[in-house]
Amino acid sequence: MFDDILFPTDGSDGAAAGLAFALDVAAARDATLHLLSVANTTRGALDAAAGDDTLVERARDAVDGAAERAREREVDVVETVERGSPYRVVCEYAESAGVDVVVMPTRGRRGLERFLLGSTTERVVRRSDVPVLTVRPDGDATAAYPVETVAVGVDGSDCGRAALGVGVSVTDQEDAALHLLSVVDVAALGPDIRTEALREALEADARSVLEDAAGYAASAGVDPAAEAVEFGSSVSGAIRAYVADNEVDLLVVGTHGRTGFDRYVLGSVAEFLVRTSPVPVLTVRAPEGE
Repeated sequence: MFDDILFPTDGSDGAAAGLAFALDVAAARDATLHLLSVANTTRGALDAAAGDDTLVERARDAVDGAAERAREREVDVVETVERGSPYRVVCEYAESAGVDVVVMPTRGRRGLERFLLGSTTERVVRRSDVPVLTVRPDGDATAAYPVETVAVGVDGSDCGRAALGVGVSVTDQEDAALHLLSVVDVAALGPDIRTEALREALEADARSVLEDAAGYAASAGVDPAAEAVEFGSSVSGAIRAYVADNEVDLLVVGTHGRTGFDRYVLGSVAEFLVRTSPVPVLTVRAPEGE
């Protein structure tokens, strides 16, 4: 899973934090690290910048700096500088180069205080067919490697099953403990007189999803260390609490679930987790057509 890693960089402090994690993984796994910097030569970017040559020079400096750090760790690198729209170039490169994962920080050169709609990372998470591992460069977040505990959020959706497959693969490769987690959204119950019966039905459904997920993991040679149903008025909040209480090192989730989103949207569970999770989040899209 972590044999070929793509790390897009803009040379920012946020990128430096993501690079540290990517280097830890690459060094431990003897992986190839693809370093990509994109000179944003789209019309709006050029209007606000000094020009194409300046942007390309900055991109080259970003790649050179990251490559120097990689060589200090004896990590094999592939260096690339491209022109164009950053998120499009990242997604296209990830697919064409056949990388296993894209590692990105949730904050870049602009020094955003939080993960915002429209950022390059957010757009890559939405659109990448390759799993994206996001790292928060904040003081209250930790990105530790090796990974000892992996938690996978499951909900029975196509995207959730895709995330489960990736999560089990990572767990197996890392020889980590697998936690399977399904959350019952109690806020969705409302004041209905049948609330208790509905709660029991939702819990039974969640346990059925967990049973199927555990069966899949076992068939792949990974016996889950924990299977948990959590209740909460916020699905993302319940997941974050579980991560903190169980010393999870890596969280794996699908980019959309049973609510039937055609795409990753502001306000979705995955988007909030990428913003706020105290540990790295590996987001996975369902295969095309599912």
